[in-house]
Order: sequence, then structure tokens, then C-alpha cells
Amino acid sequence: MSVYVLLEAQVKPESANDFREAIAGIIHETRAYDGCEMMEYTVNQDDPTNVVFVEKWETREKYEKYFNWRVETGALNAIMPMLSAEPAKRYLNIDSM
Repeated sequence: MSVYVLLEAQVKPESANDFREAIAGIIHETRAYDGCEMMEYTVNQDDPTNVVFVEKWETREKYEKYFNWRVETGALNAIMPMLSAEPAKRYLNIDSM
């Protein structure tokens, strides 16, 4: 069953352009990664330093494998200094009422 993953980050105002460029450079890899069904980069209309990655994955396990790969490759370490806090992550099931 597919799972939605919401990853919310607060970007430091002085790092907003660098963060966006860093994400633009790697987003295609995320979308091509095994198990990724959809990935969108969204920006809060009321606070442009608040971004949410809205992702749909085949399984939570495939997302976790992807996330660990990002840690191993150093991509997360490169963007963490641009954030003012640790990102919040939520896993959501699709409820077909």
C-alpha cells in the first residue's frame, strides 16, 4: 500500500536561495528513485522559508531506504546547515472511505 510522506523544513532566510538551488540539483534523483511515485516541493504562501516535501512512495520501507541513501551520500549533511531546525517527518496512510 502506498504511503504519503510529508517532510517539513524551516529554511534560514539567508539560505533560502542556496537551499532551493541544492534541492533543484537533486530532486530529479528523488523522483527517479525506486519506489517514488510522486514528489513535490511546496512553499508556504504565508512563510516562504517554510517548505514541505509532499511525497508518495510504494512503501514506507522504500522511502526509508531512499532517506538512508541520502544520508550516506552526504546530501542531507549539505543542506542541514541551511535549516533553522530539524525537519519534521510524517508518514500518512491513504484512507479510502
